[in-house]
Amino acid sequence: MNKRIVGALILLVLGIIAIVGAWYLLPYFQDAKQRATSDAGRTKGKITVALDNWIGYFILRSPEMKKLMHRSGWVLATEDDDADYPARMARLKAGEIDFAVATVDSYILNAAGLGFPGTIIMVVDESKGGDAILARKDEAANLDALKGRSDARIAFTPGSPSHHLAKAAAYHFSVPELLPRDDDYRIETRGSADALNRLLAGTTDVAIMWEPDVSRALAHPGIIKLLGTEDTEKLIVDVLIVHRKYSEKNPGAVKTLLANYFRALKKYQEAPQQLREQVKAETGLTEHAVDSMLKGVKWVNLTQNCEQWFGISPPGGASEDGLVSAVESAVKVLMNAGDFSRDPLPGGDPYRLTYSRYLEELFLTGVTGFTSPADEQRSGSFVKQEKATFSPLTDEQWNRLTEVGKLKLDPVMFQHGSSDLDMLGKEVLDKAVQLFAHYPNFRLIVKGHTGTKGDPEENQRLSLERAGAVTRYLSVTHSIDPNRMRAVGLGGTEPLPKKDDELLRSWQYRLPRVELVLVREEY
Repeated sequence: MNKRIVGALILLVLGIIAIVGAWYLLPYFQDAKQRATSDAGRTKGKITVALDNWIGYFILRSPEMKKLMHRSGWVLATEDDDADYPARMARLKAGEIDFAVATVDSYILNAAGLGFPGTIIMVVDESKGGDAILARKDEAANLDALKGRSDARIAFTPGSPSHHLAKAAAYHFSVPELLPRDDDYRIETRGSADALNRLLAGTTDVAIMWEPDVSRALAHPGIIKLLGTEDTEKLIVDVLIVHRKYSEKNPGAVKTLLANYFRALKKYQEAPQQLREQVKAETGLTEHAVDSMLKGVKWVNLTQNCEQWFGISPPGGASEDGLVSAVESAVKVLMNAGDFSRDPLPGGDPYRLTYSRYLEELFLTGVTGFTSPADEQRSGSFVKQEKATFSPLTDEQWNRLTEVGKLKLDPVMFQHGSSDLDMLGKEVLDKAVQLFAHYPNFRLIVKGHTGTKGDPEENQRLSLERAGAVTRYLSVTHSIDPNRMRAVGLGGTEPLPKKDDELLRSWQYRLPRVELVLVREEY
């Protein structure tokens, strides 16, 4: 072939390659030119956070947060996945997202099979009234009324934080009926509104839902609240999770995200009306509905994250590992519900799920413009919650309290005719206190019982002494406010029901007992 022809063909091929290359590279060059000739040229990269429309996540997706991140040189992309937690954890595992938010229980439930691809670096919020167990009053006046009810219809959204509230109540109060296995009584709903509609229509006896549907339901006569998260502690806790590899490669970006988050939180703390207006604009809800939603969430600031959740404190200060306690508690609840047959945590160690270094650095170096705990504003949902104090009540006032349910408790044994607590009884009460800690707003009635034989007056006296021994132990050993507790001796007046095939001697052996009954005041 003629060399000229070959050369022409080569030039033609090279020209085609150049044209095709230019066609594909043109957008890149245009994008690079736009970035170089605009403020976007200072952008360091993009950070992707997967979340949903839960009000507790608003600060992360807020205009203020995105503005602060932009000023720091980062584009913050928040992706709403409609609360698809399994898919969210799968995307985190695949590295498709850098951060994810989830409740502690949901992370354990959905990430255990993926090897826990992220670490928890911050507590976002705690549900404080955002979730509740509601019932038709003519079907269940309290949680204990559900015990033994094989026909109780329970409506809930599987995998939701409210579902975890039901699991916790089933475990803490020994009410497995809240988790029915029979399809005729297990009514799985698609969201809180669906559960609300079924409750109002009378097609379910109990509905487990979240705000604003909780407030909507309670506006109807005959609908009551059996348990709400405003009366729980460290039960439904939302956390921020970072992909482990992203954390290793981009520690500066992680620290920047956290610092800006706390700045945004402070900004909304100081301007609660702006918060309400932006939430209203985002959701399209009425102001009343927005207020109901905001009341149901307790955001956690930097100081609280460090001192109450991650065990970080200044020299000489006190702190708590609240997050580890929440993780351990969630594991127990999930195992009791049958979600796991054994501890799913790696090596059984909850600290493998947490990483406190970023918070510790921020806590020690400070975040510009962040106030100290003593300067916090007490407005709206940002009221710093202190441990509840209890005033003394008269007998009449105690009798007006509403029963919530009996705390799950192994038998507290006493020697015949004795009211002295032995070591085994104290160990049982120590375990019960761990459950009681989840309900800081409730009072406690300690009911003492004896068998049905013997002198009724003597039985009543002995049962009261045993109940008193329990309240004294709880007060002295666990610092539970004495005004919060009441000892009651019932003697043999309220015996347990005898089982059909139970021997009389076995039944009598079960009757002497102590019950811890949680009660609440109605406002």
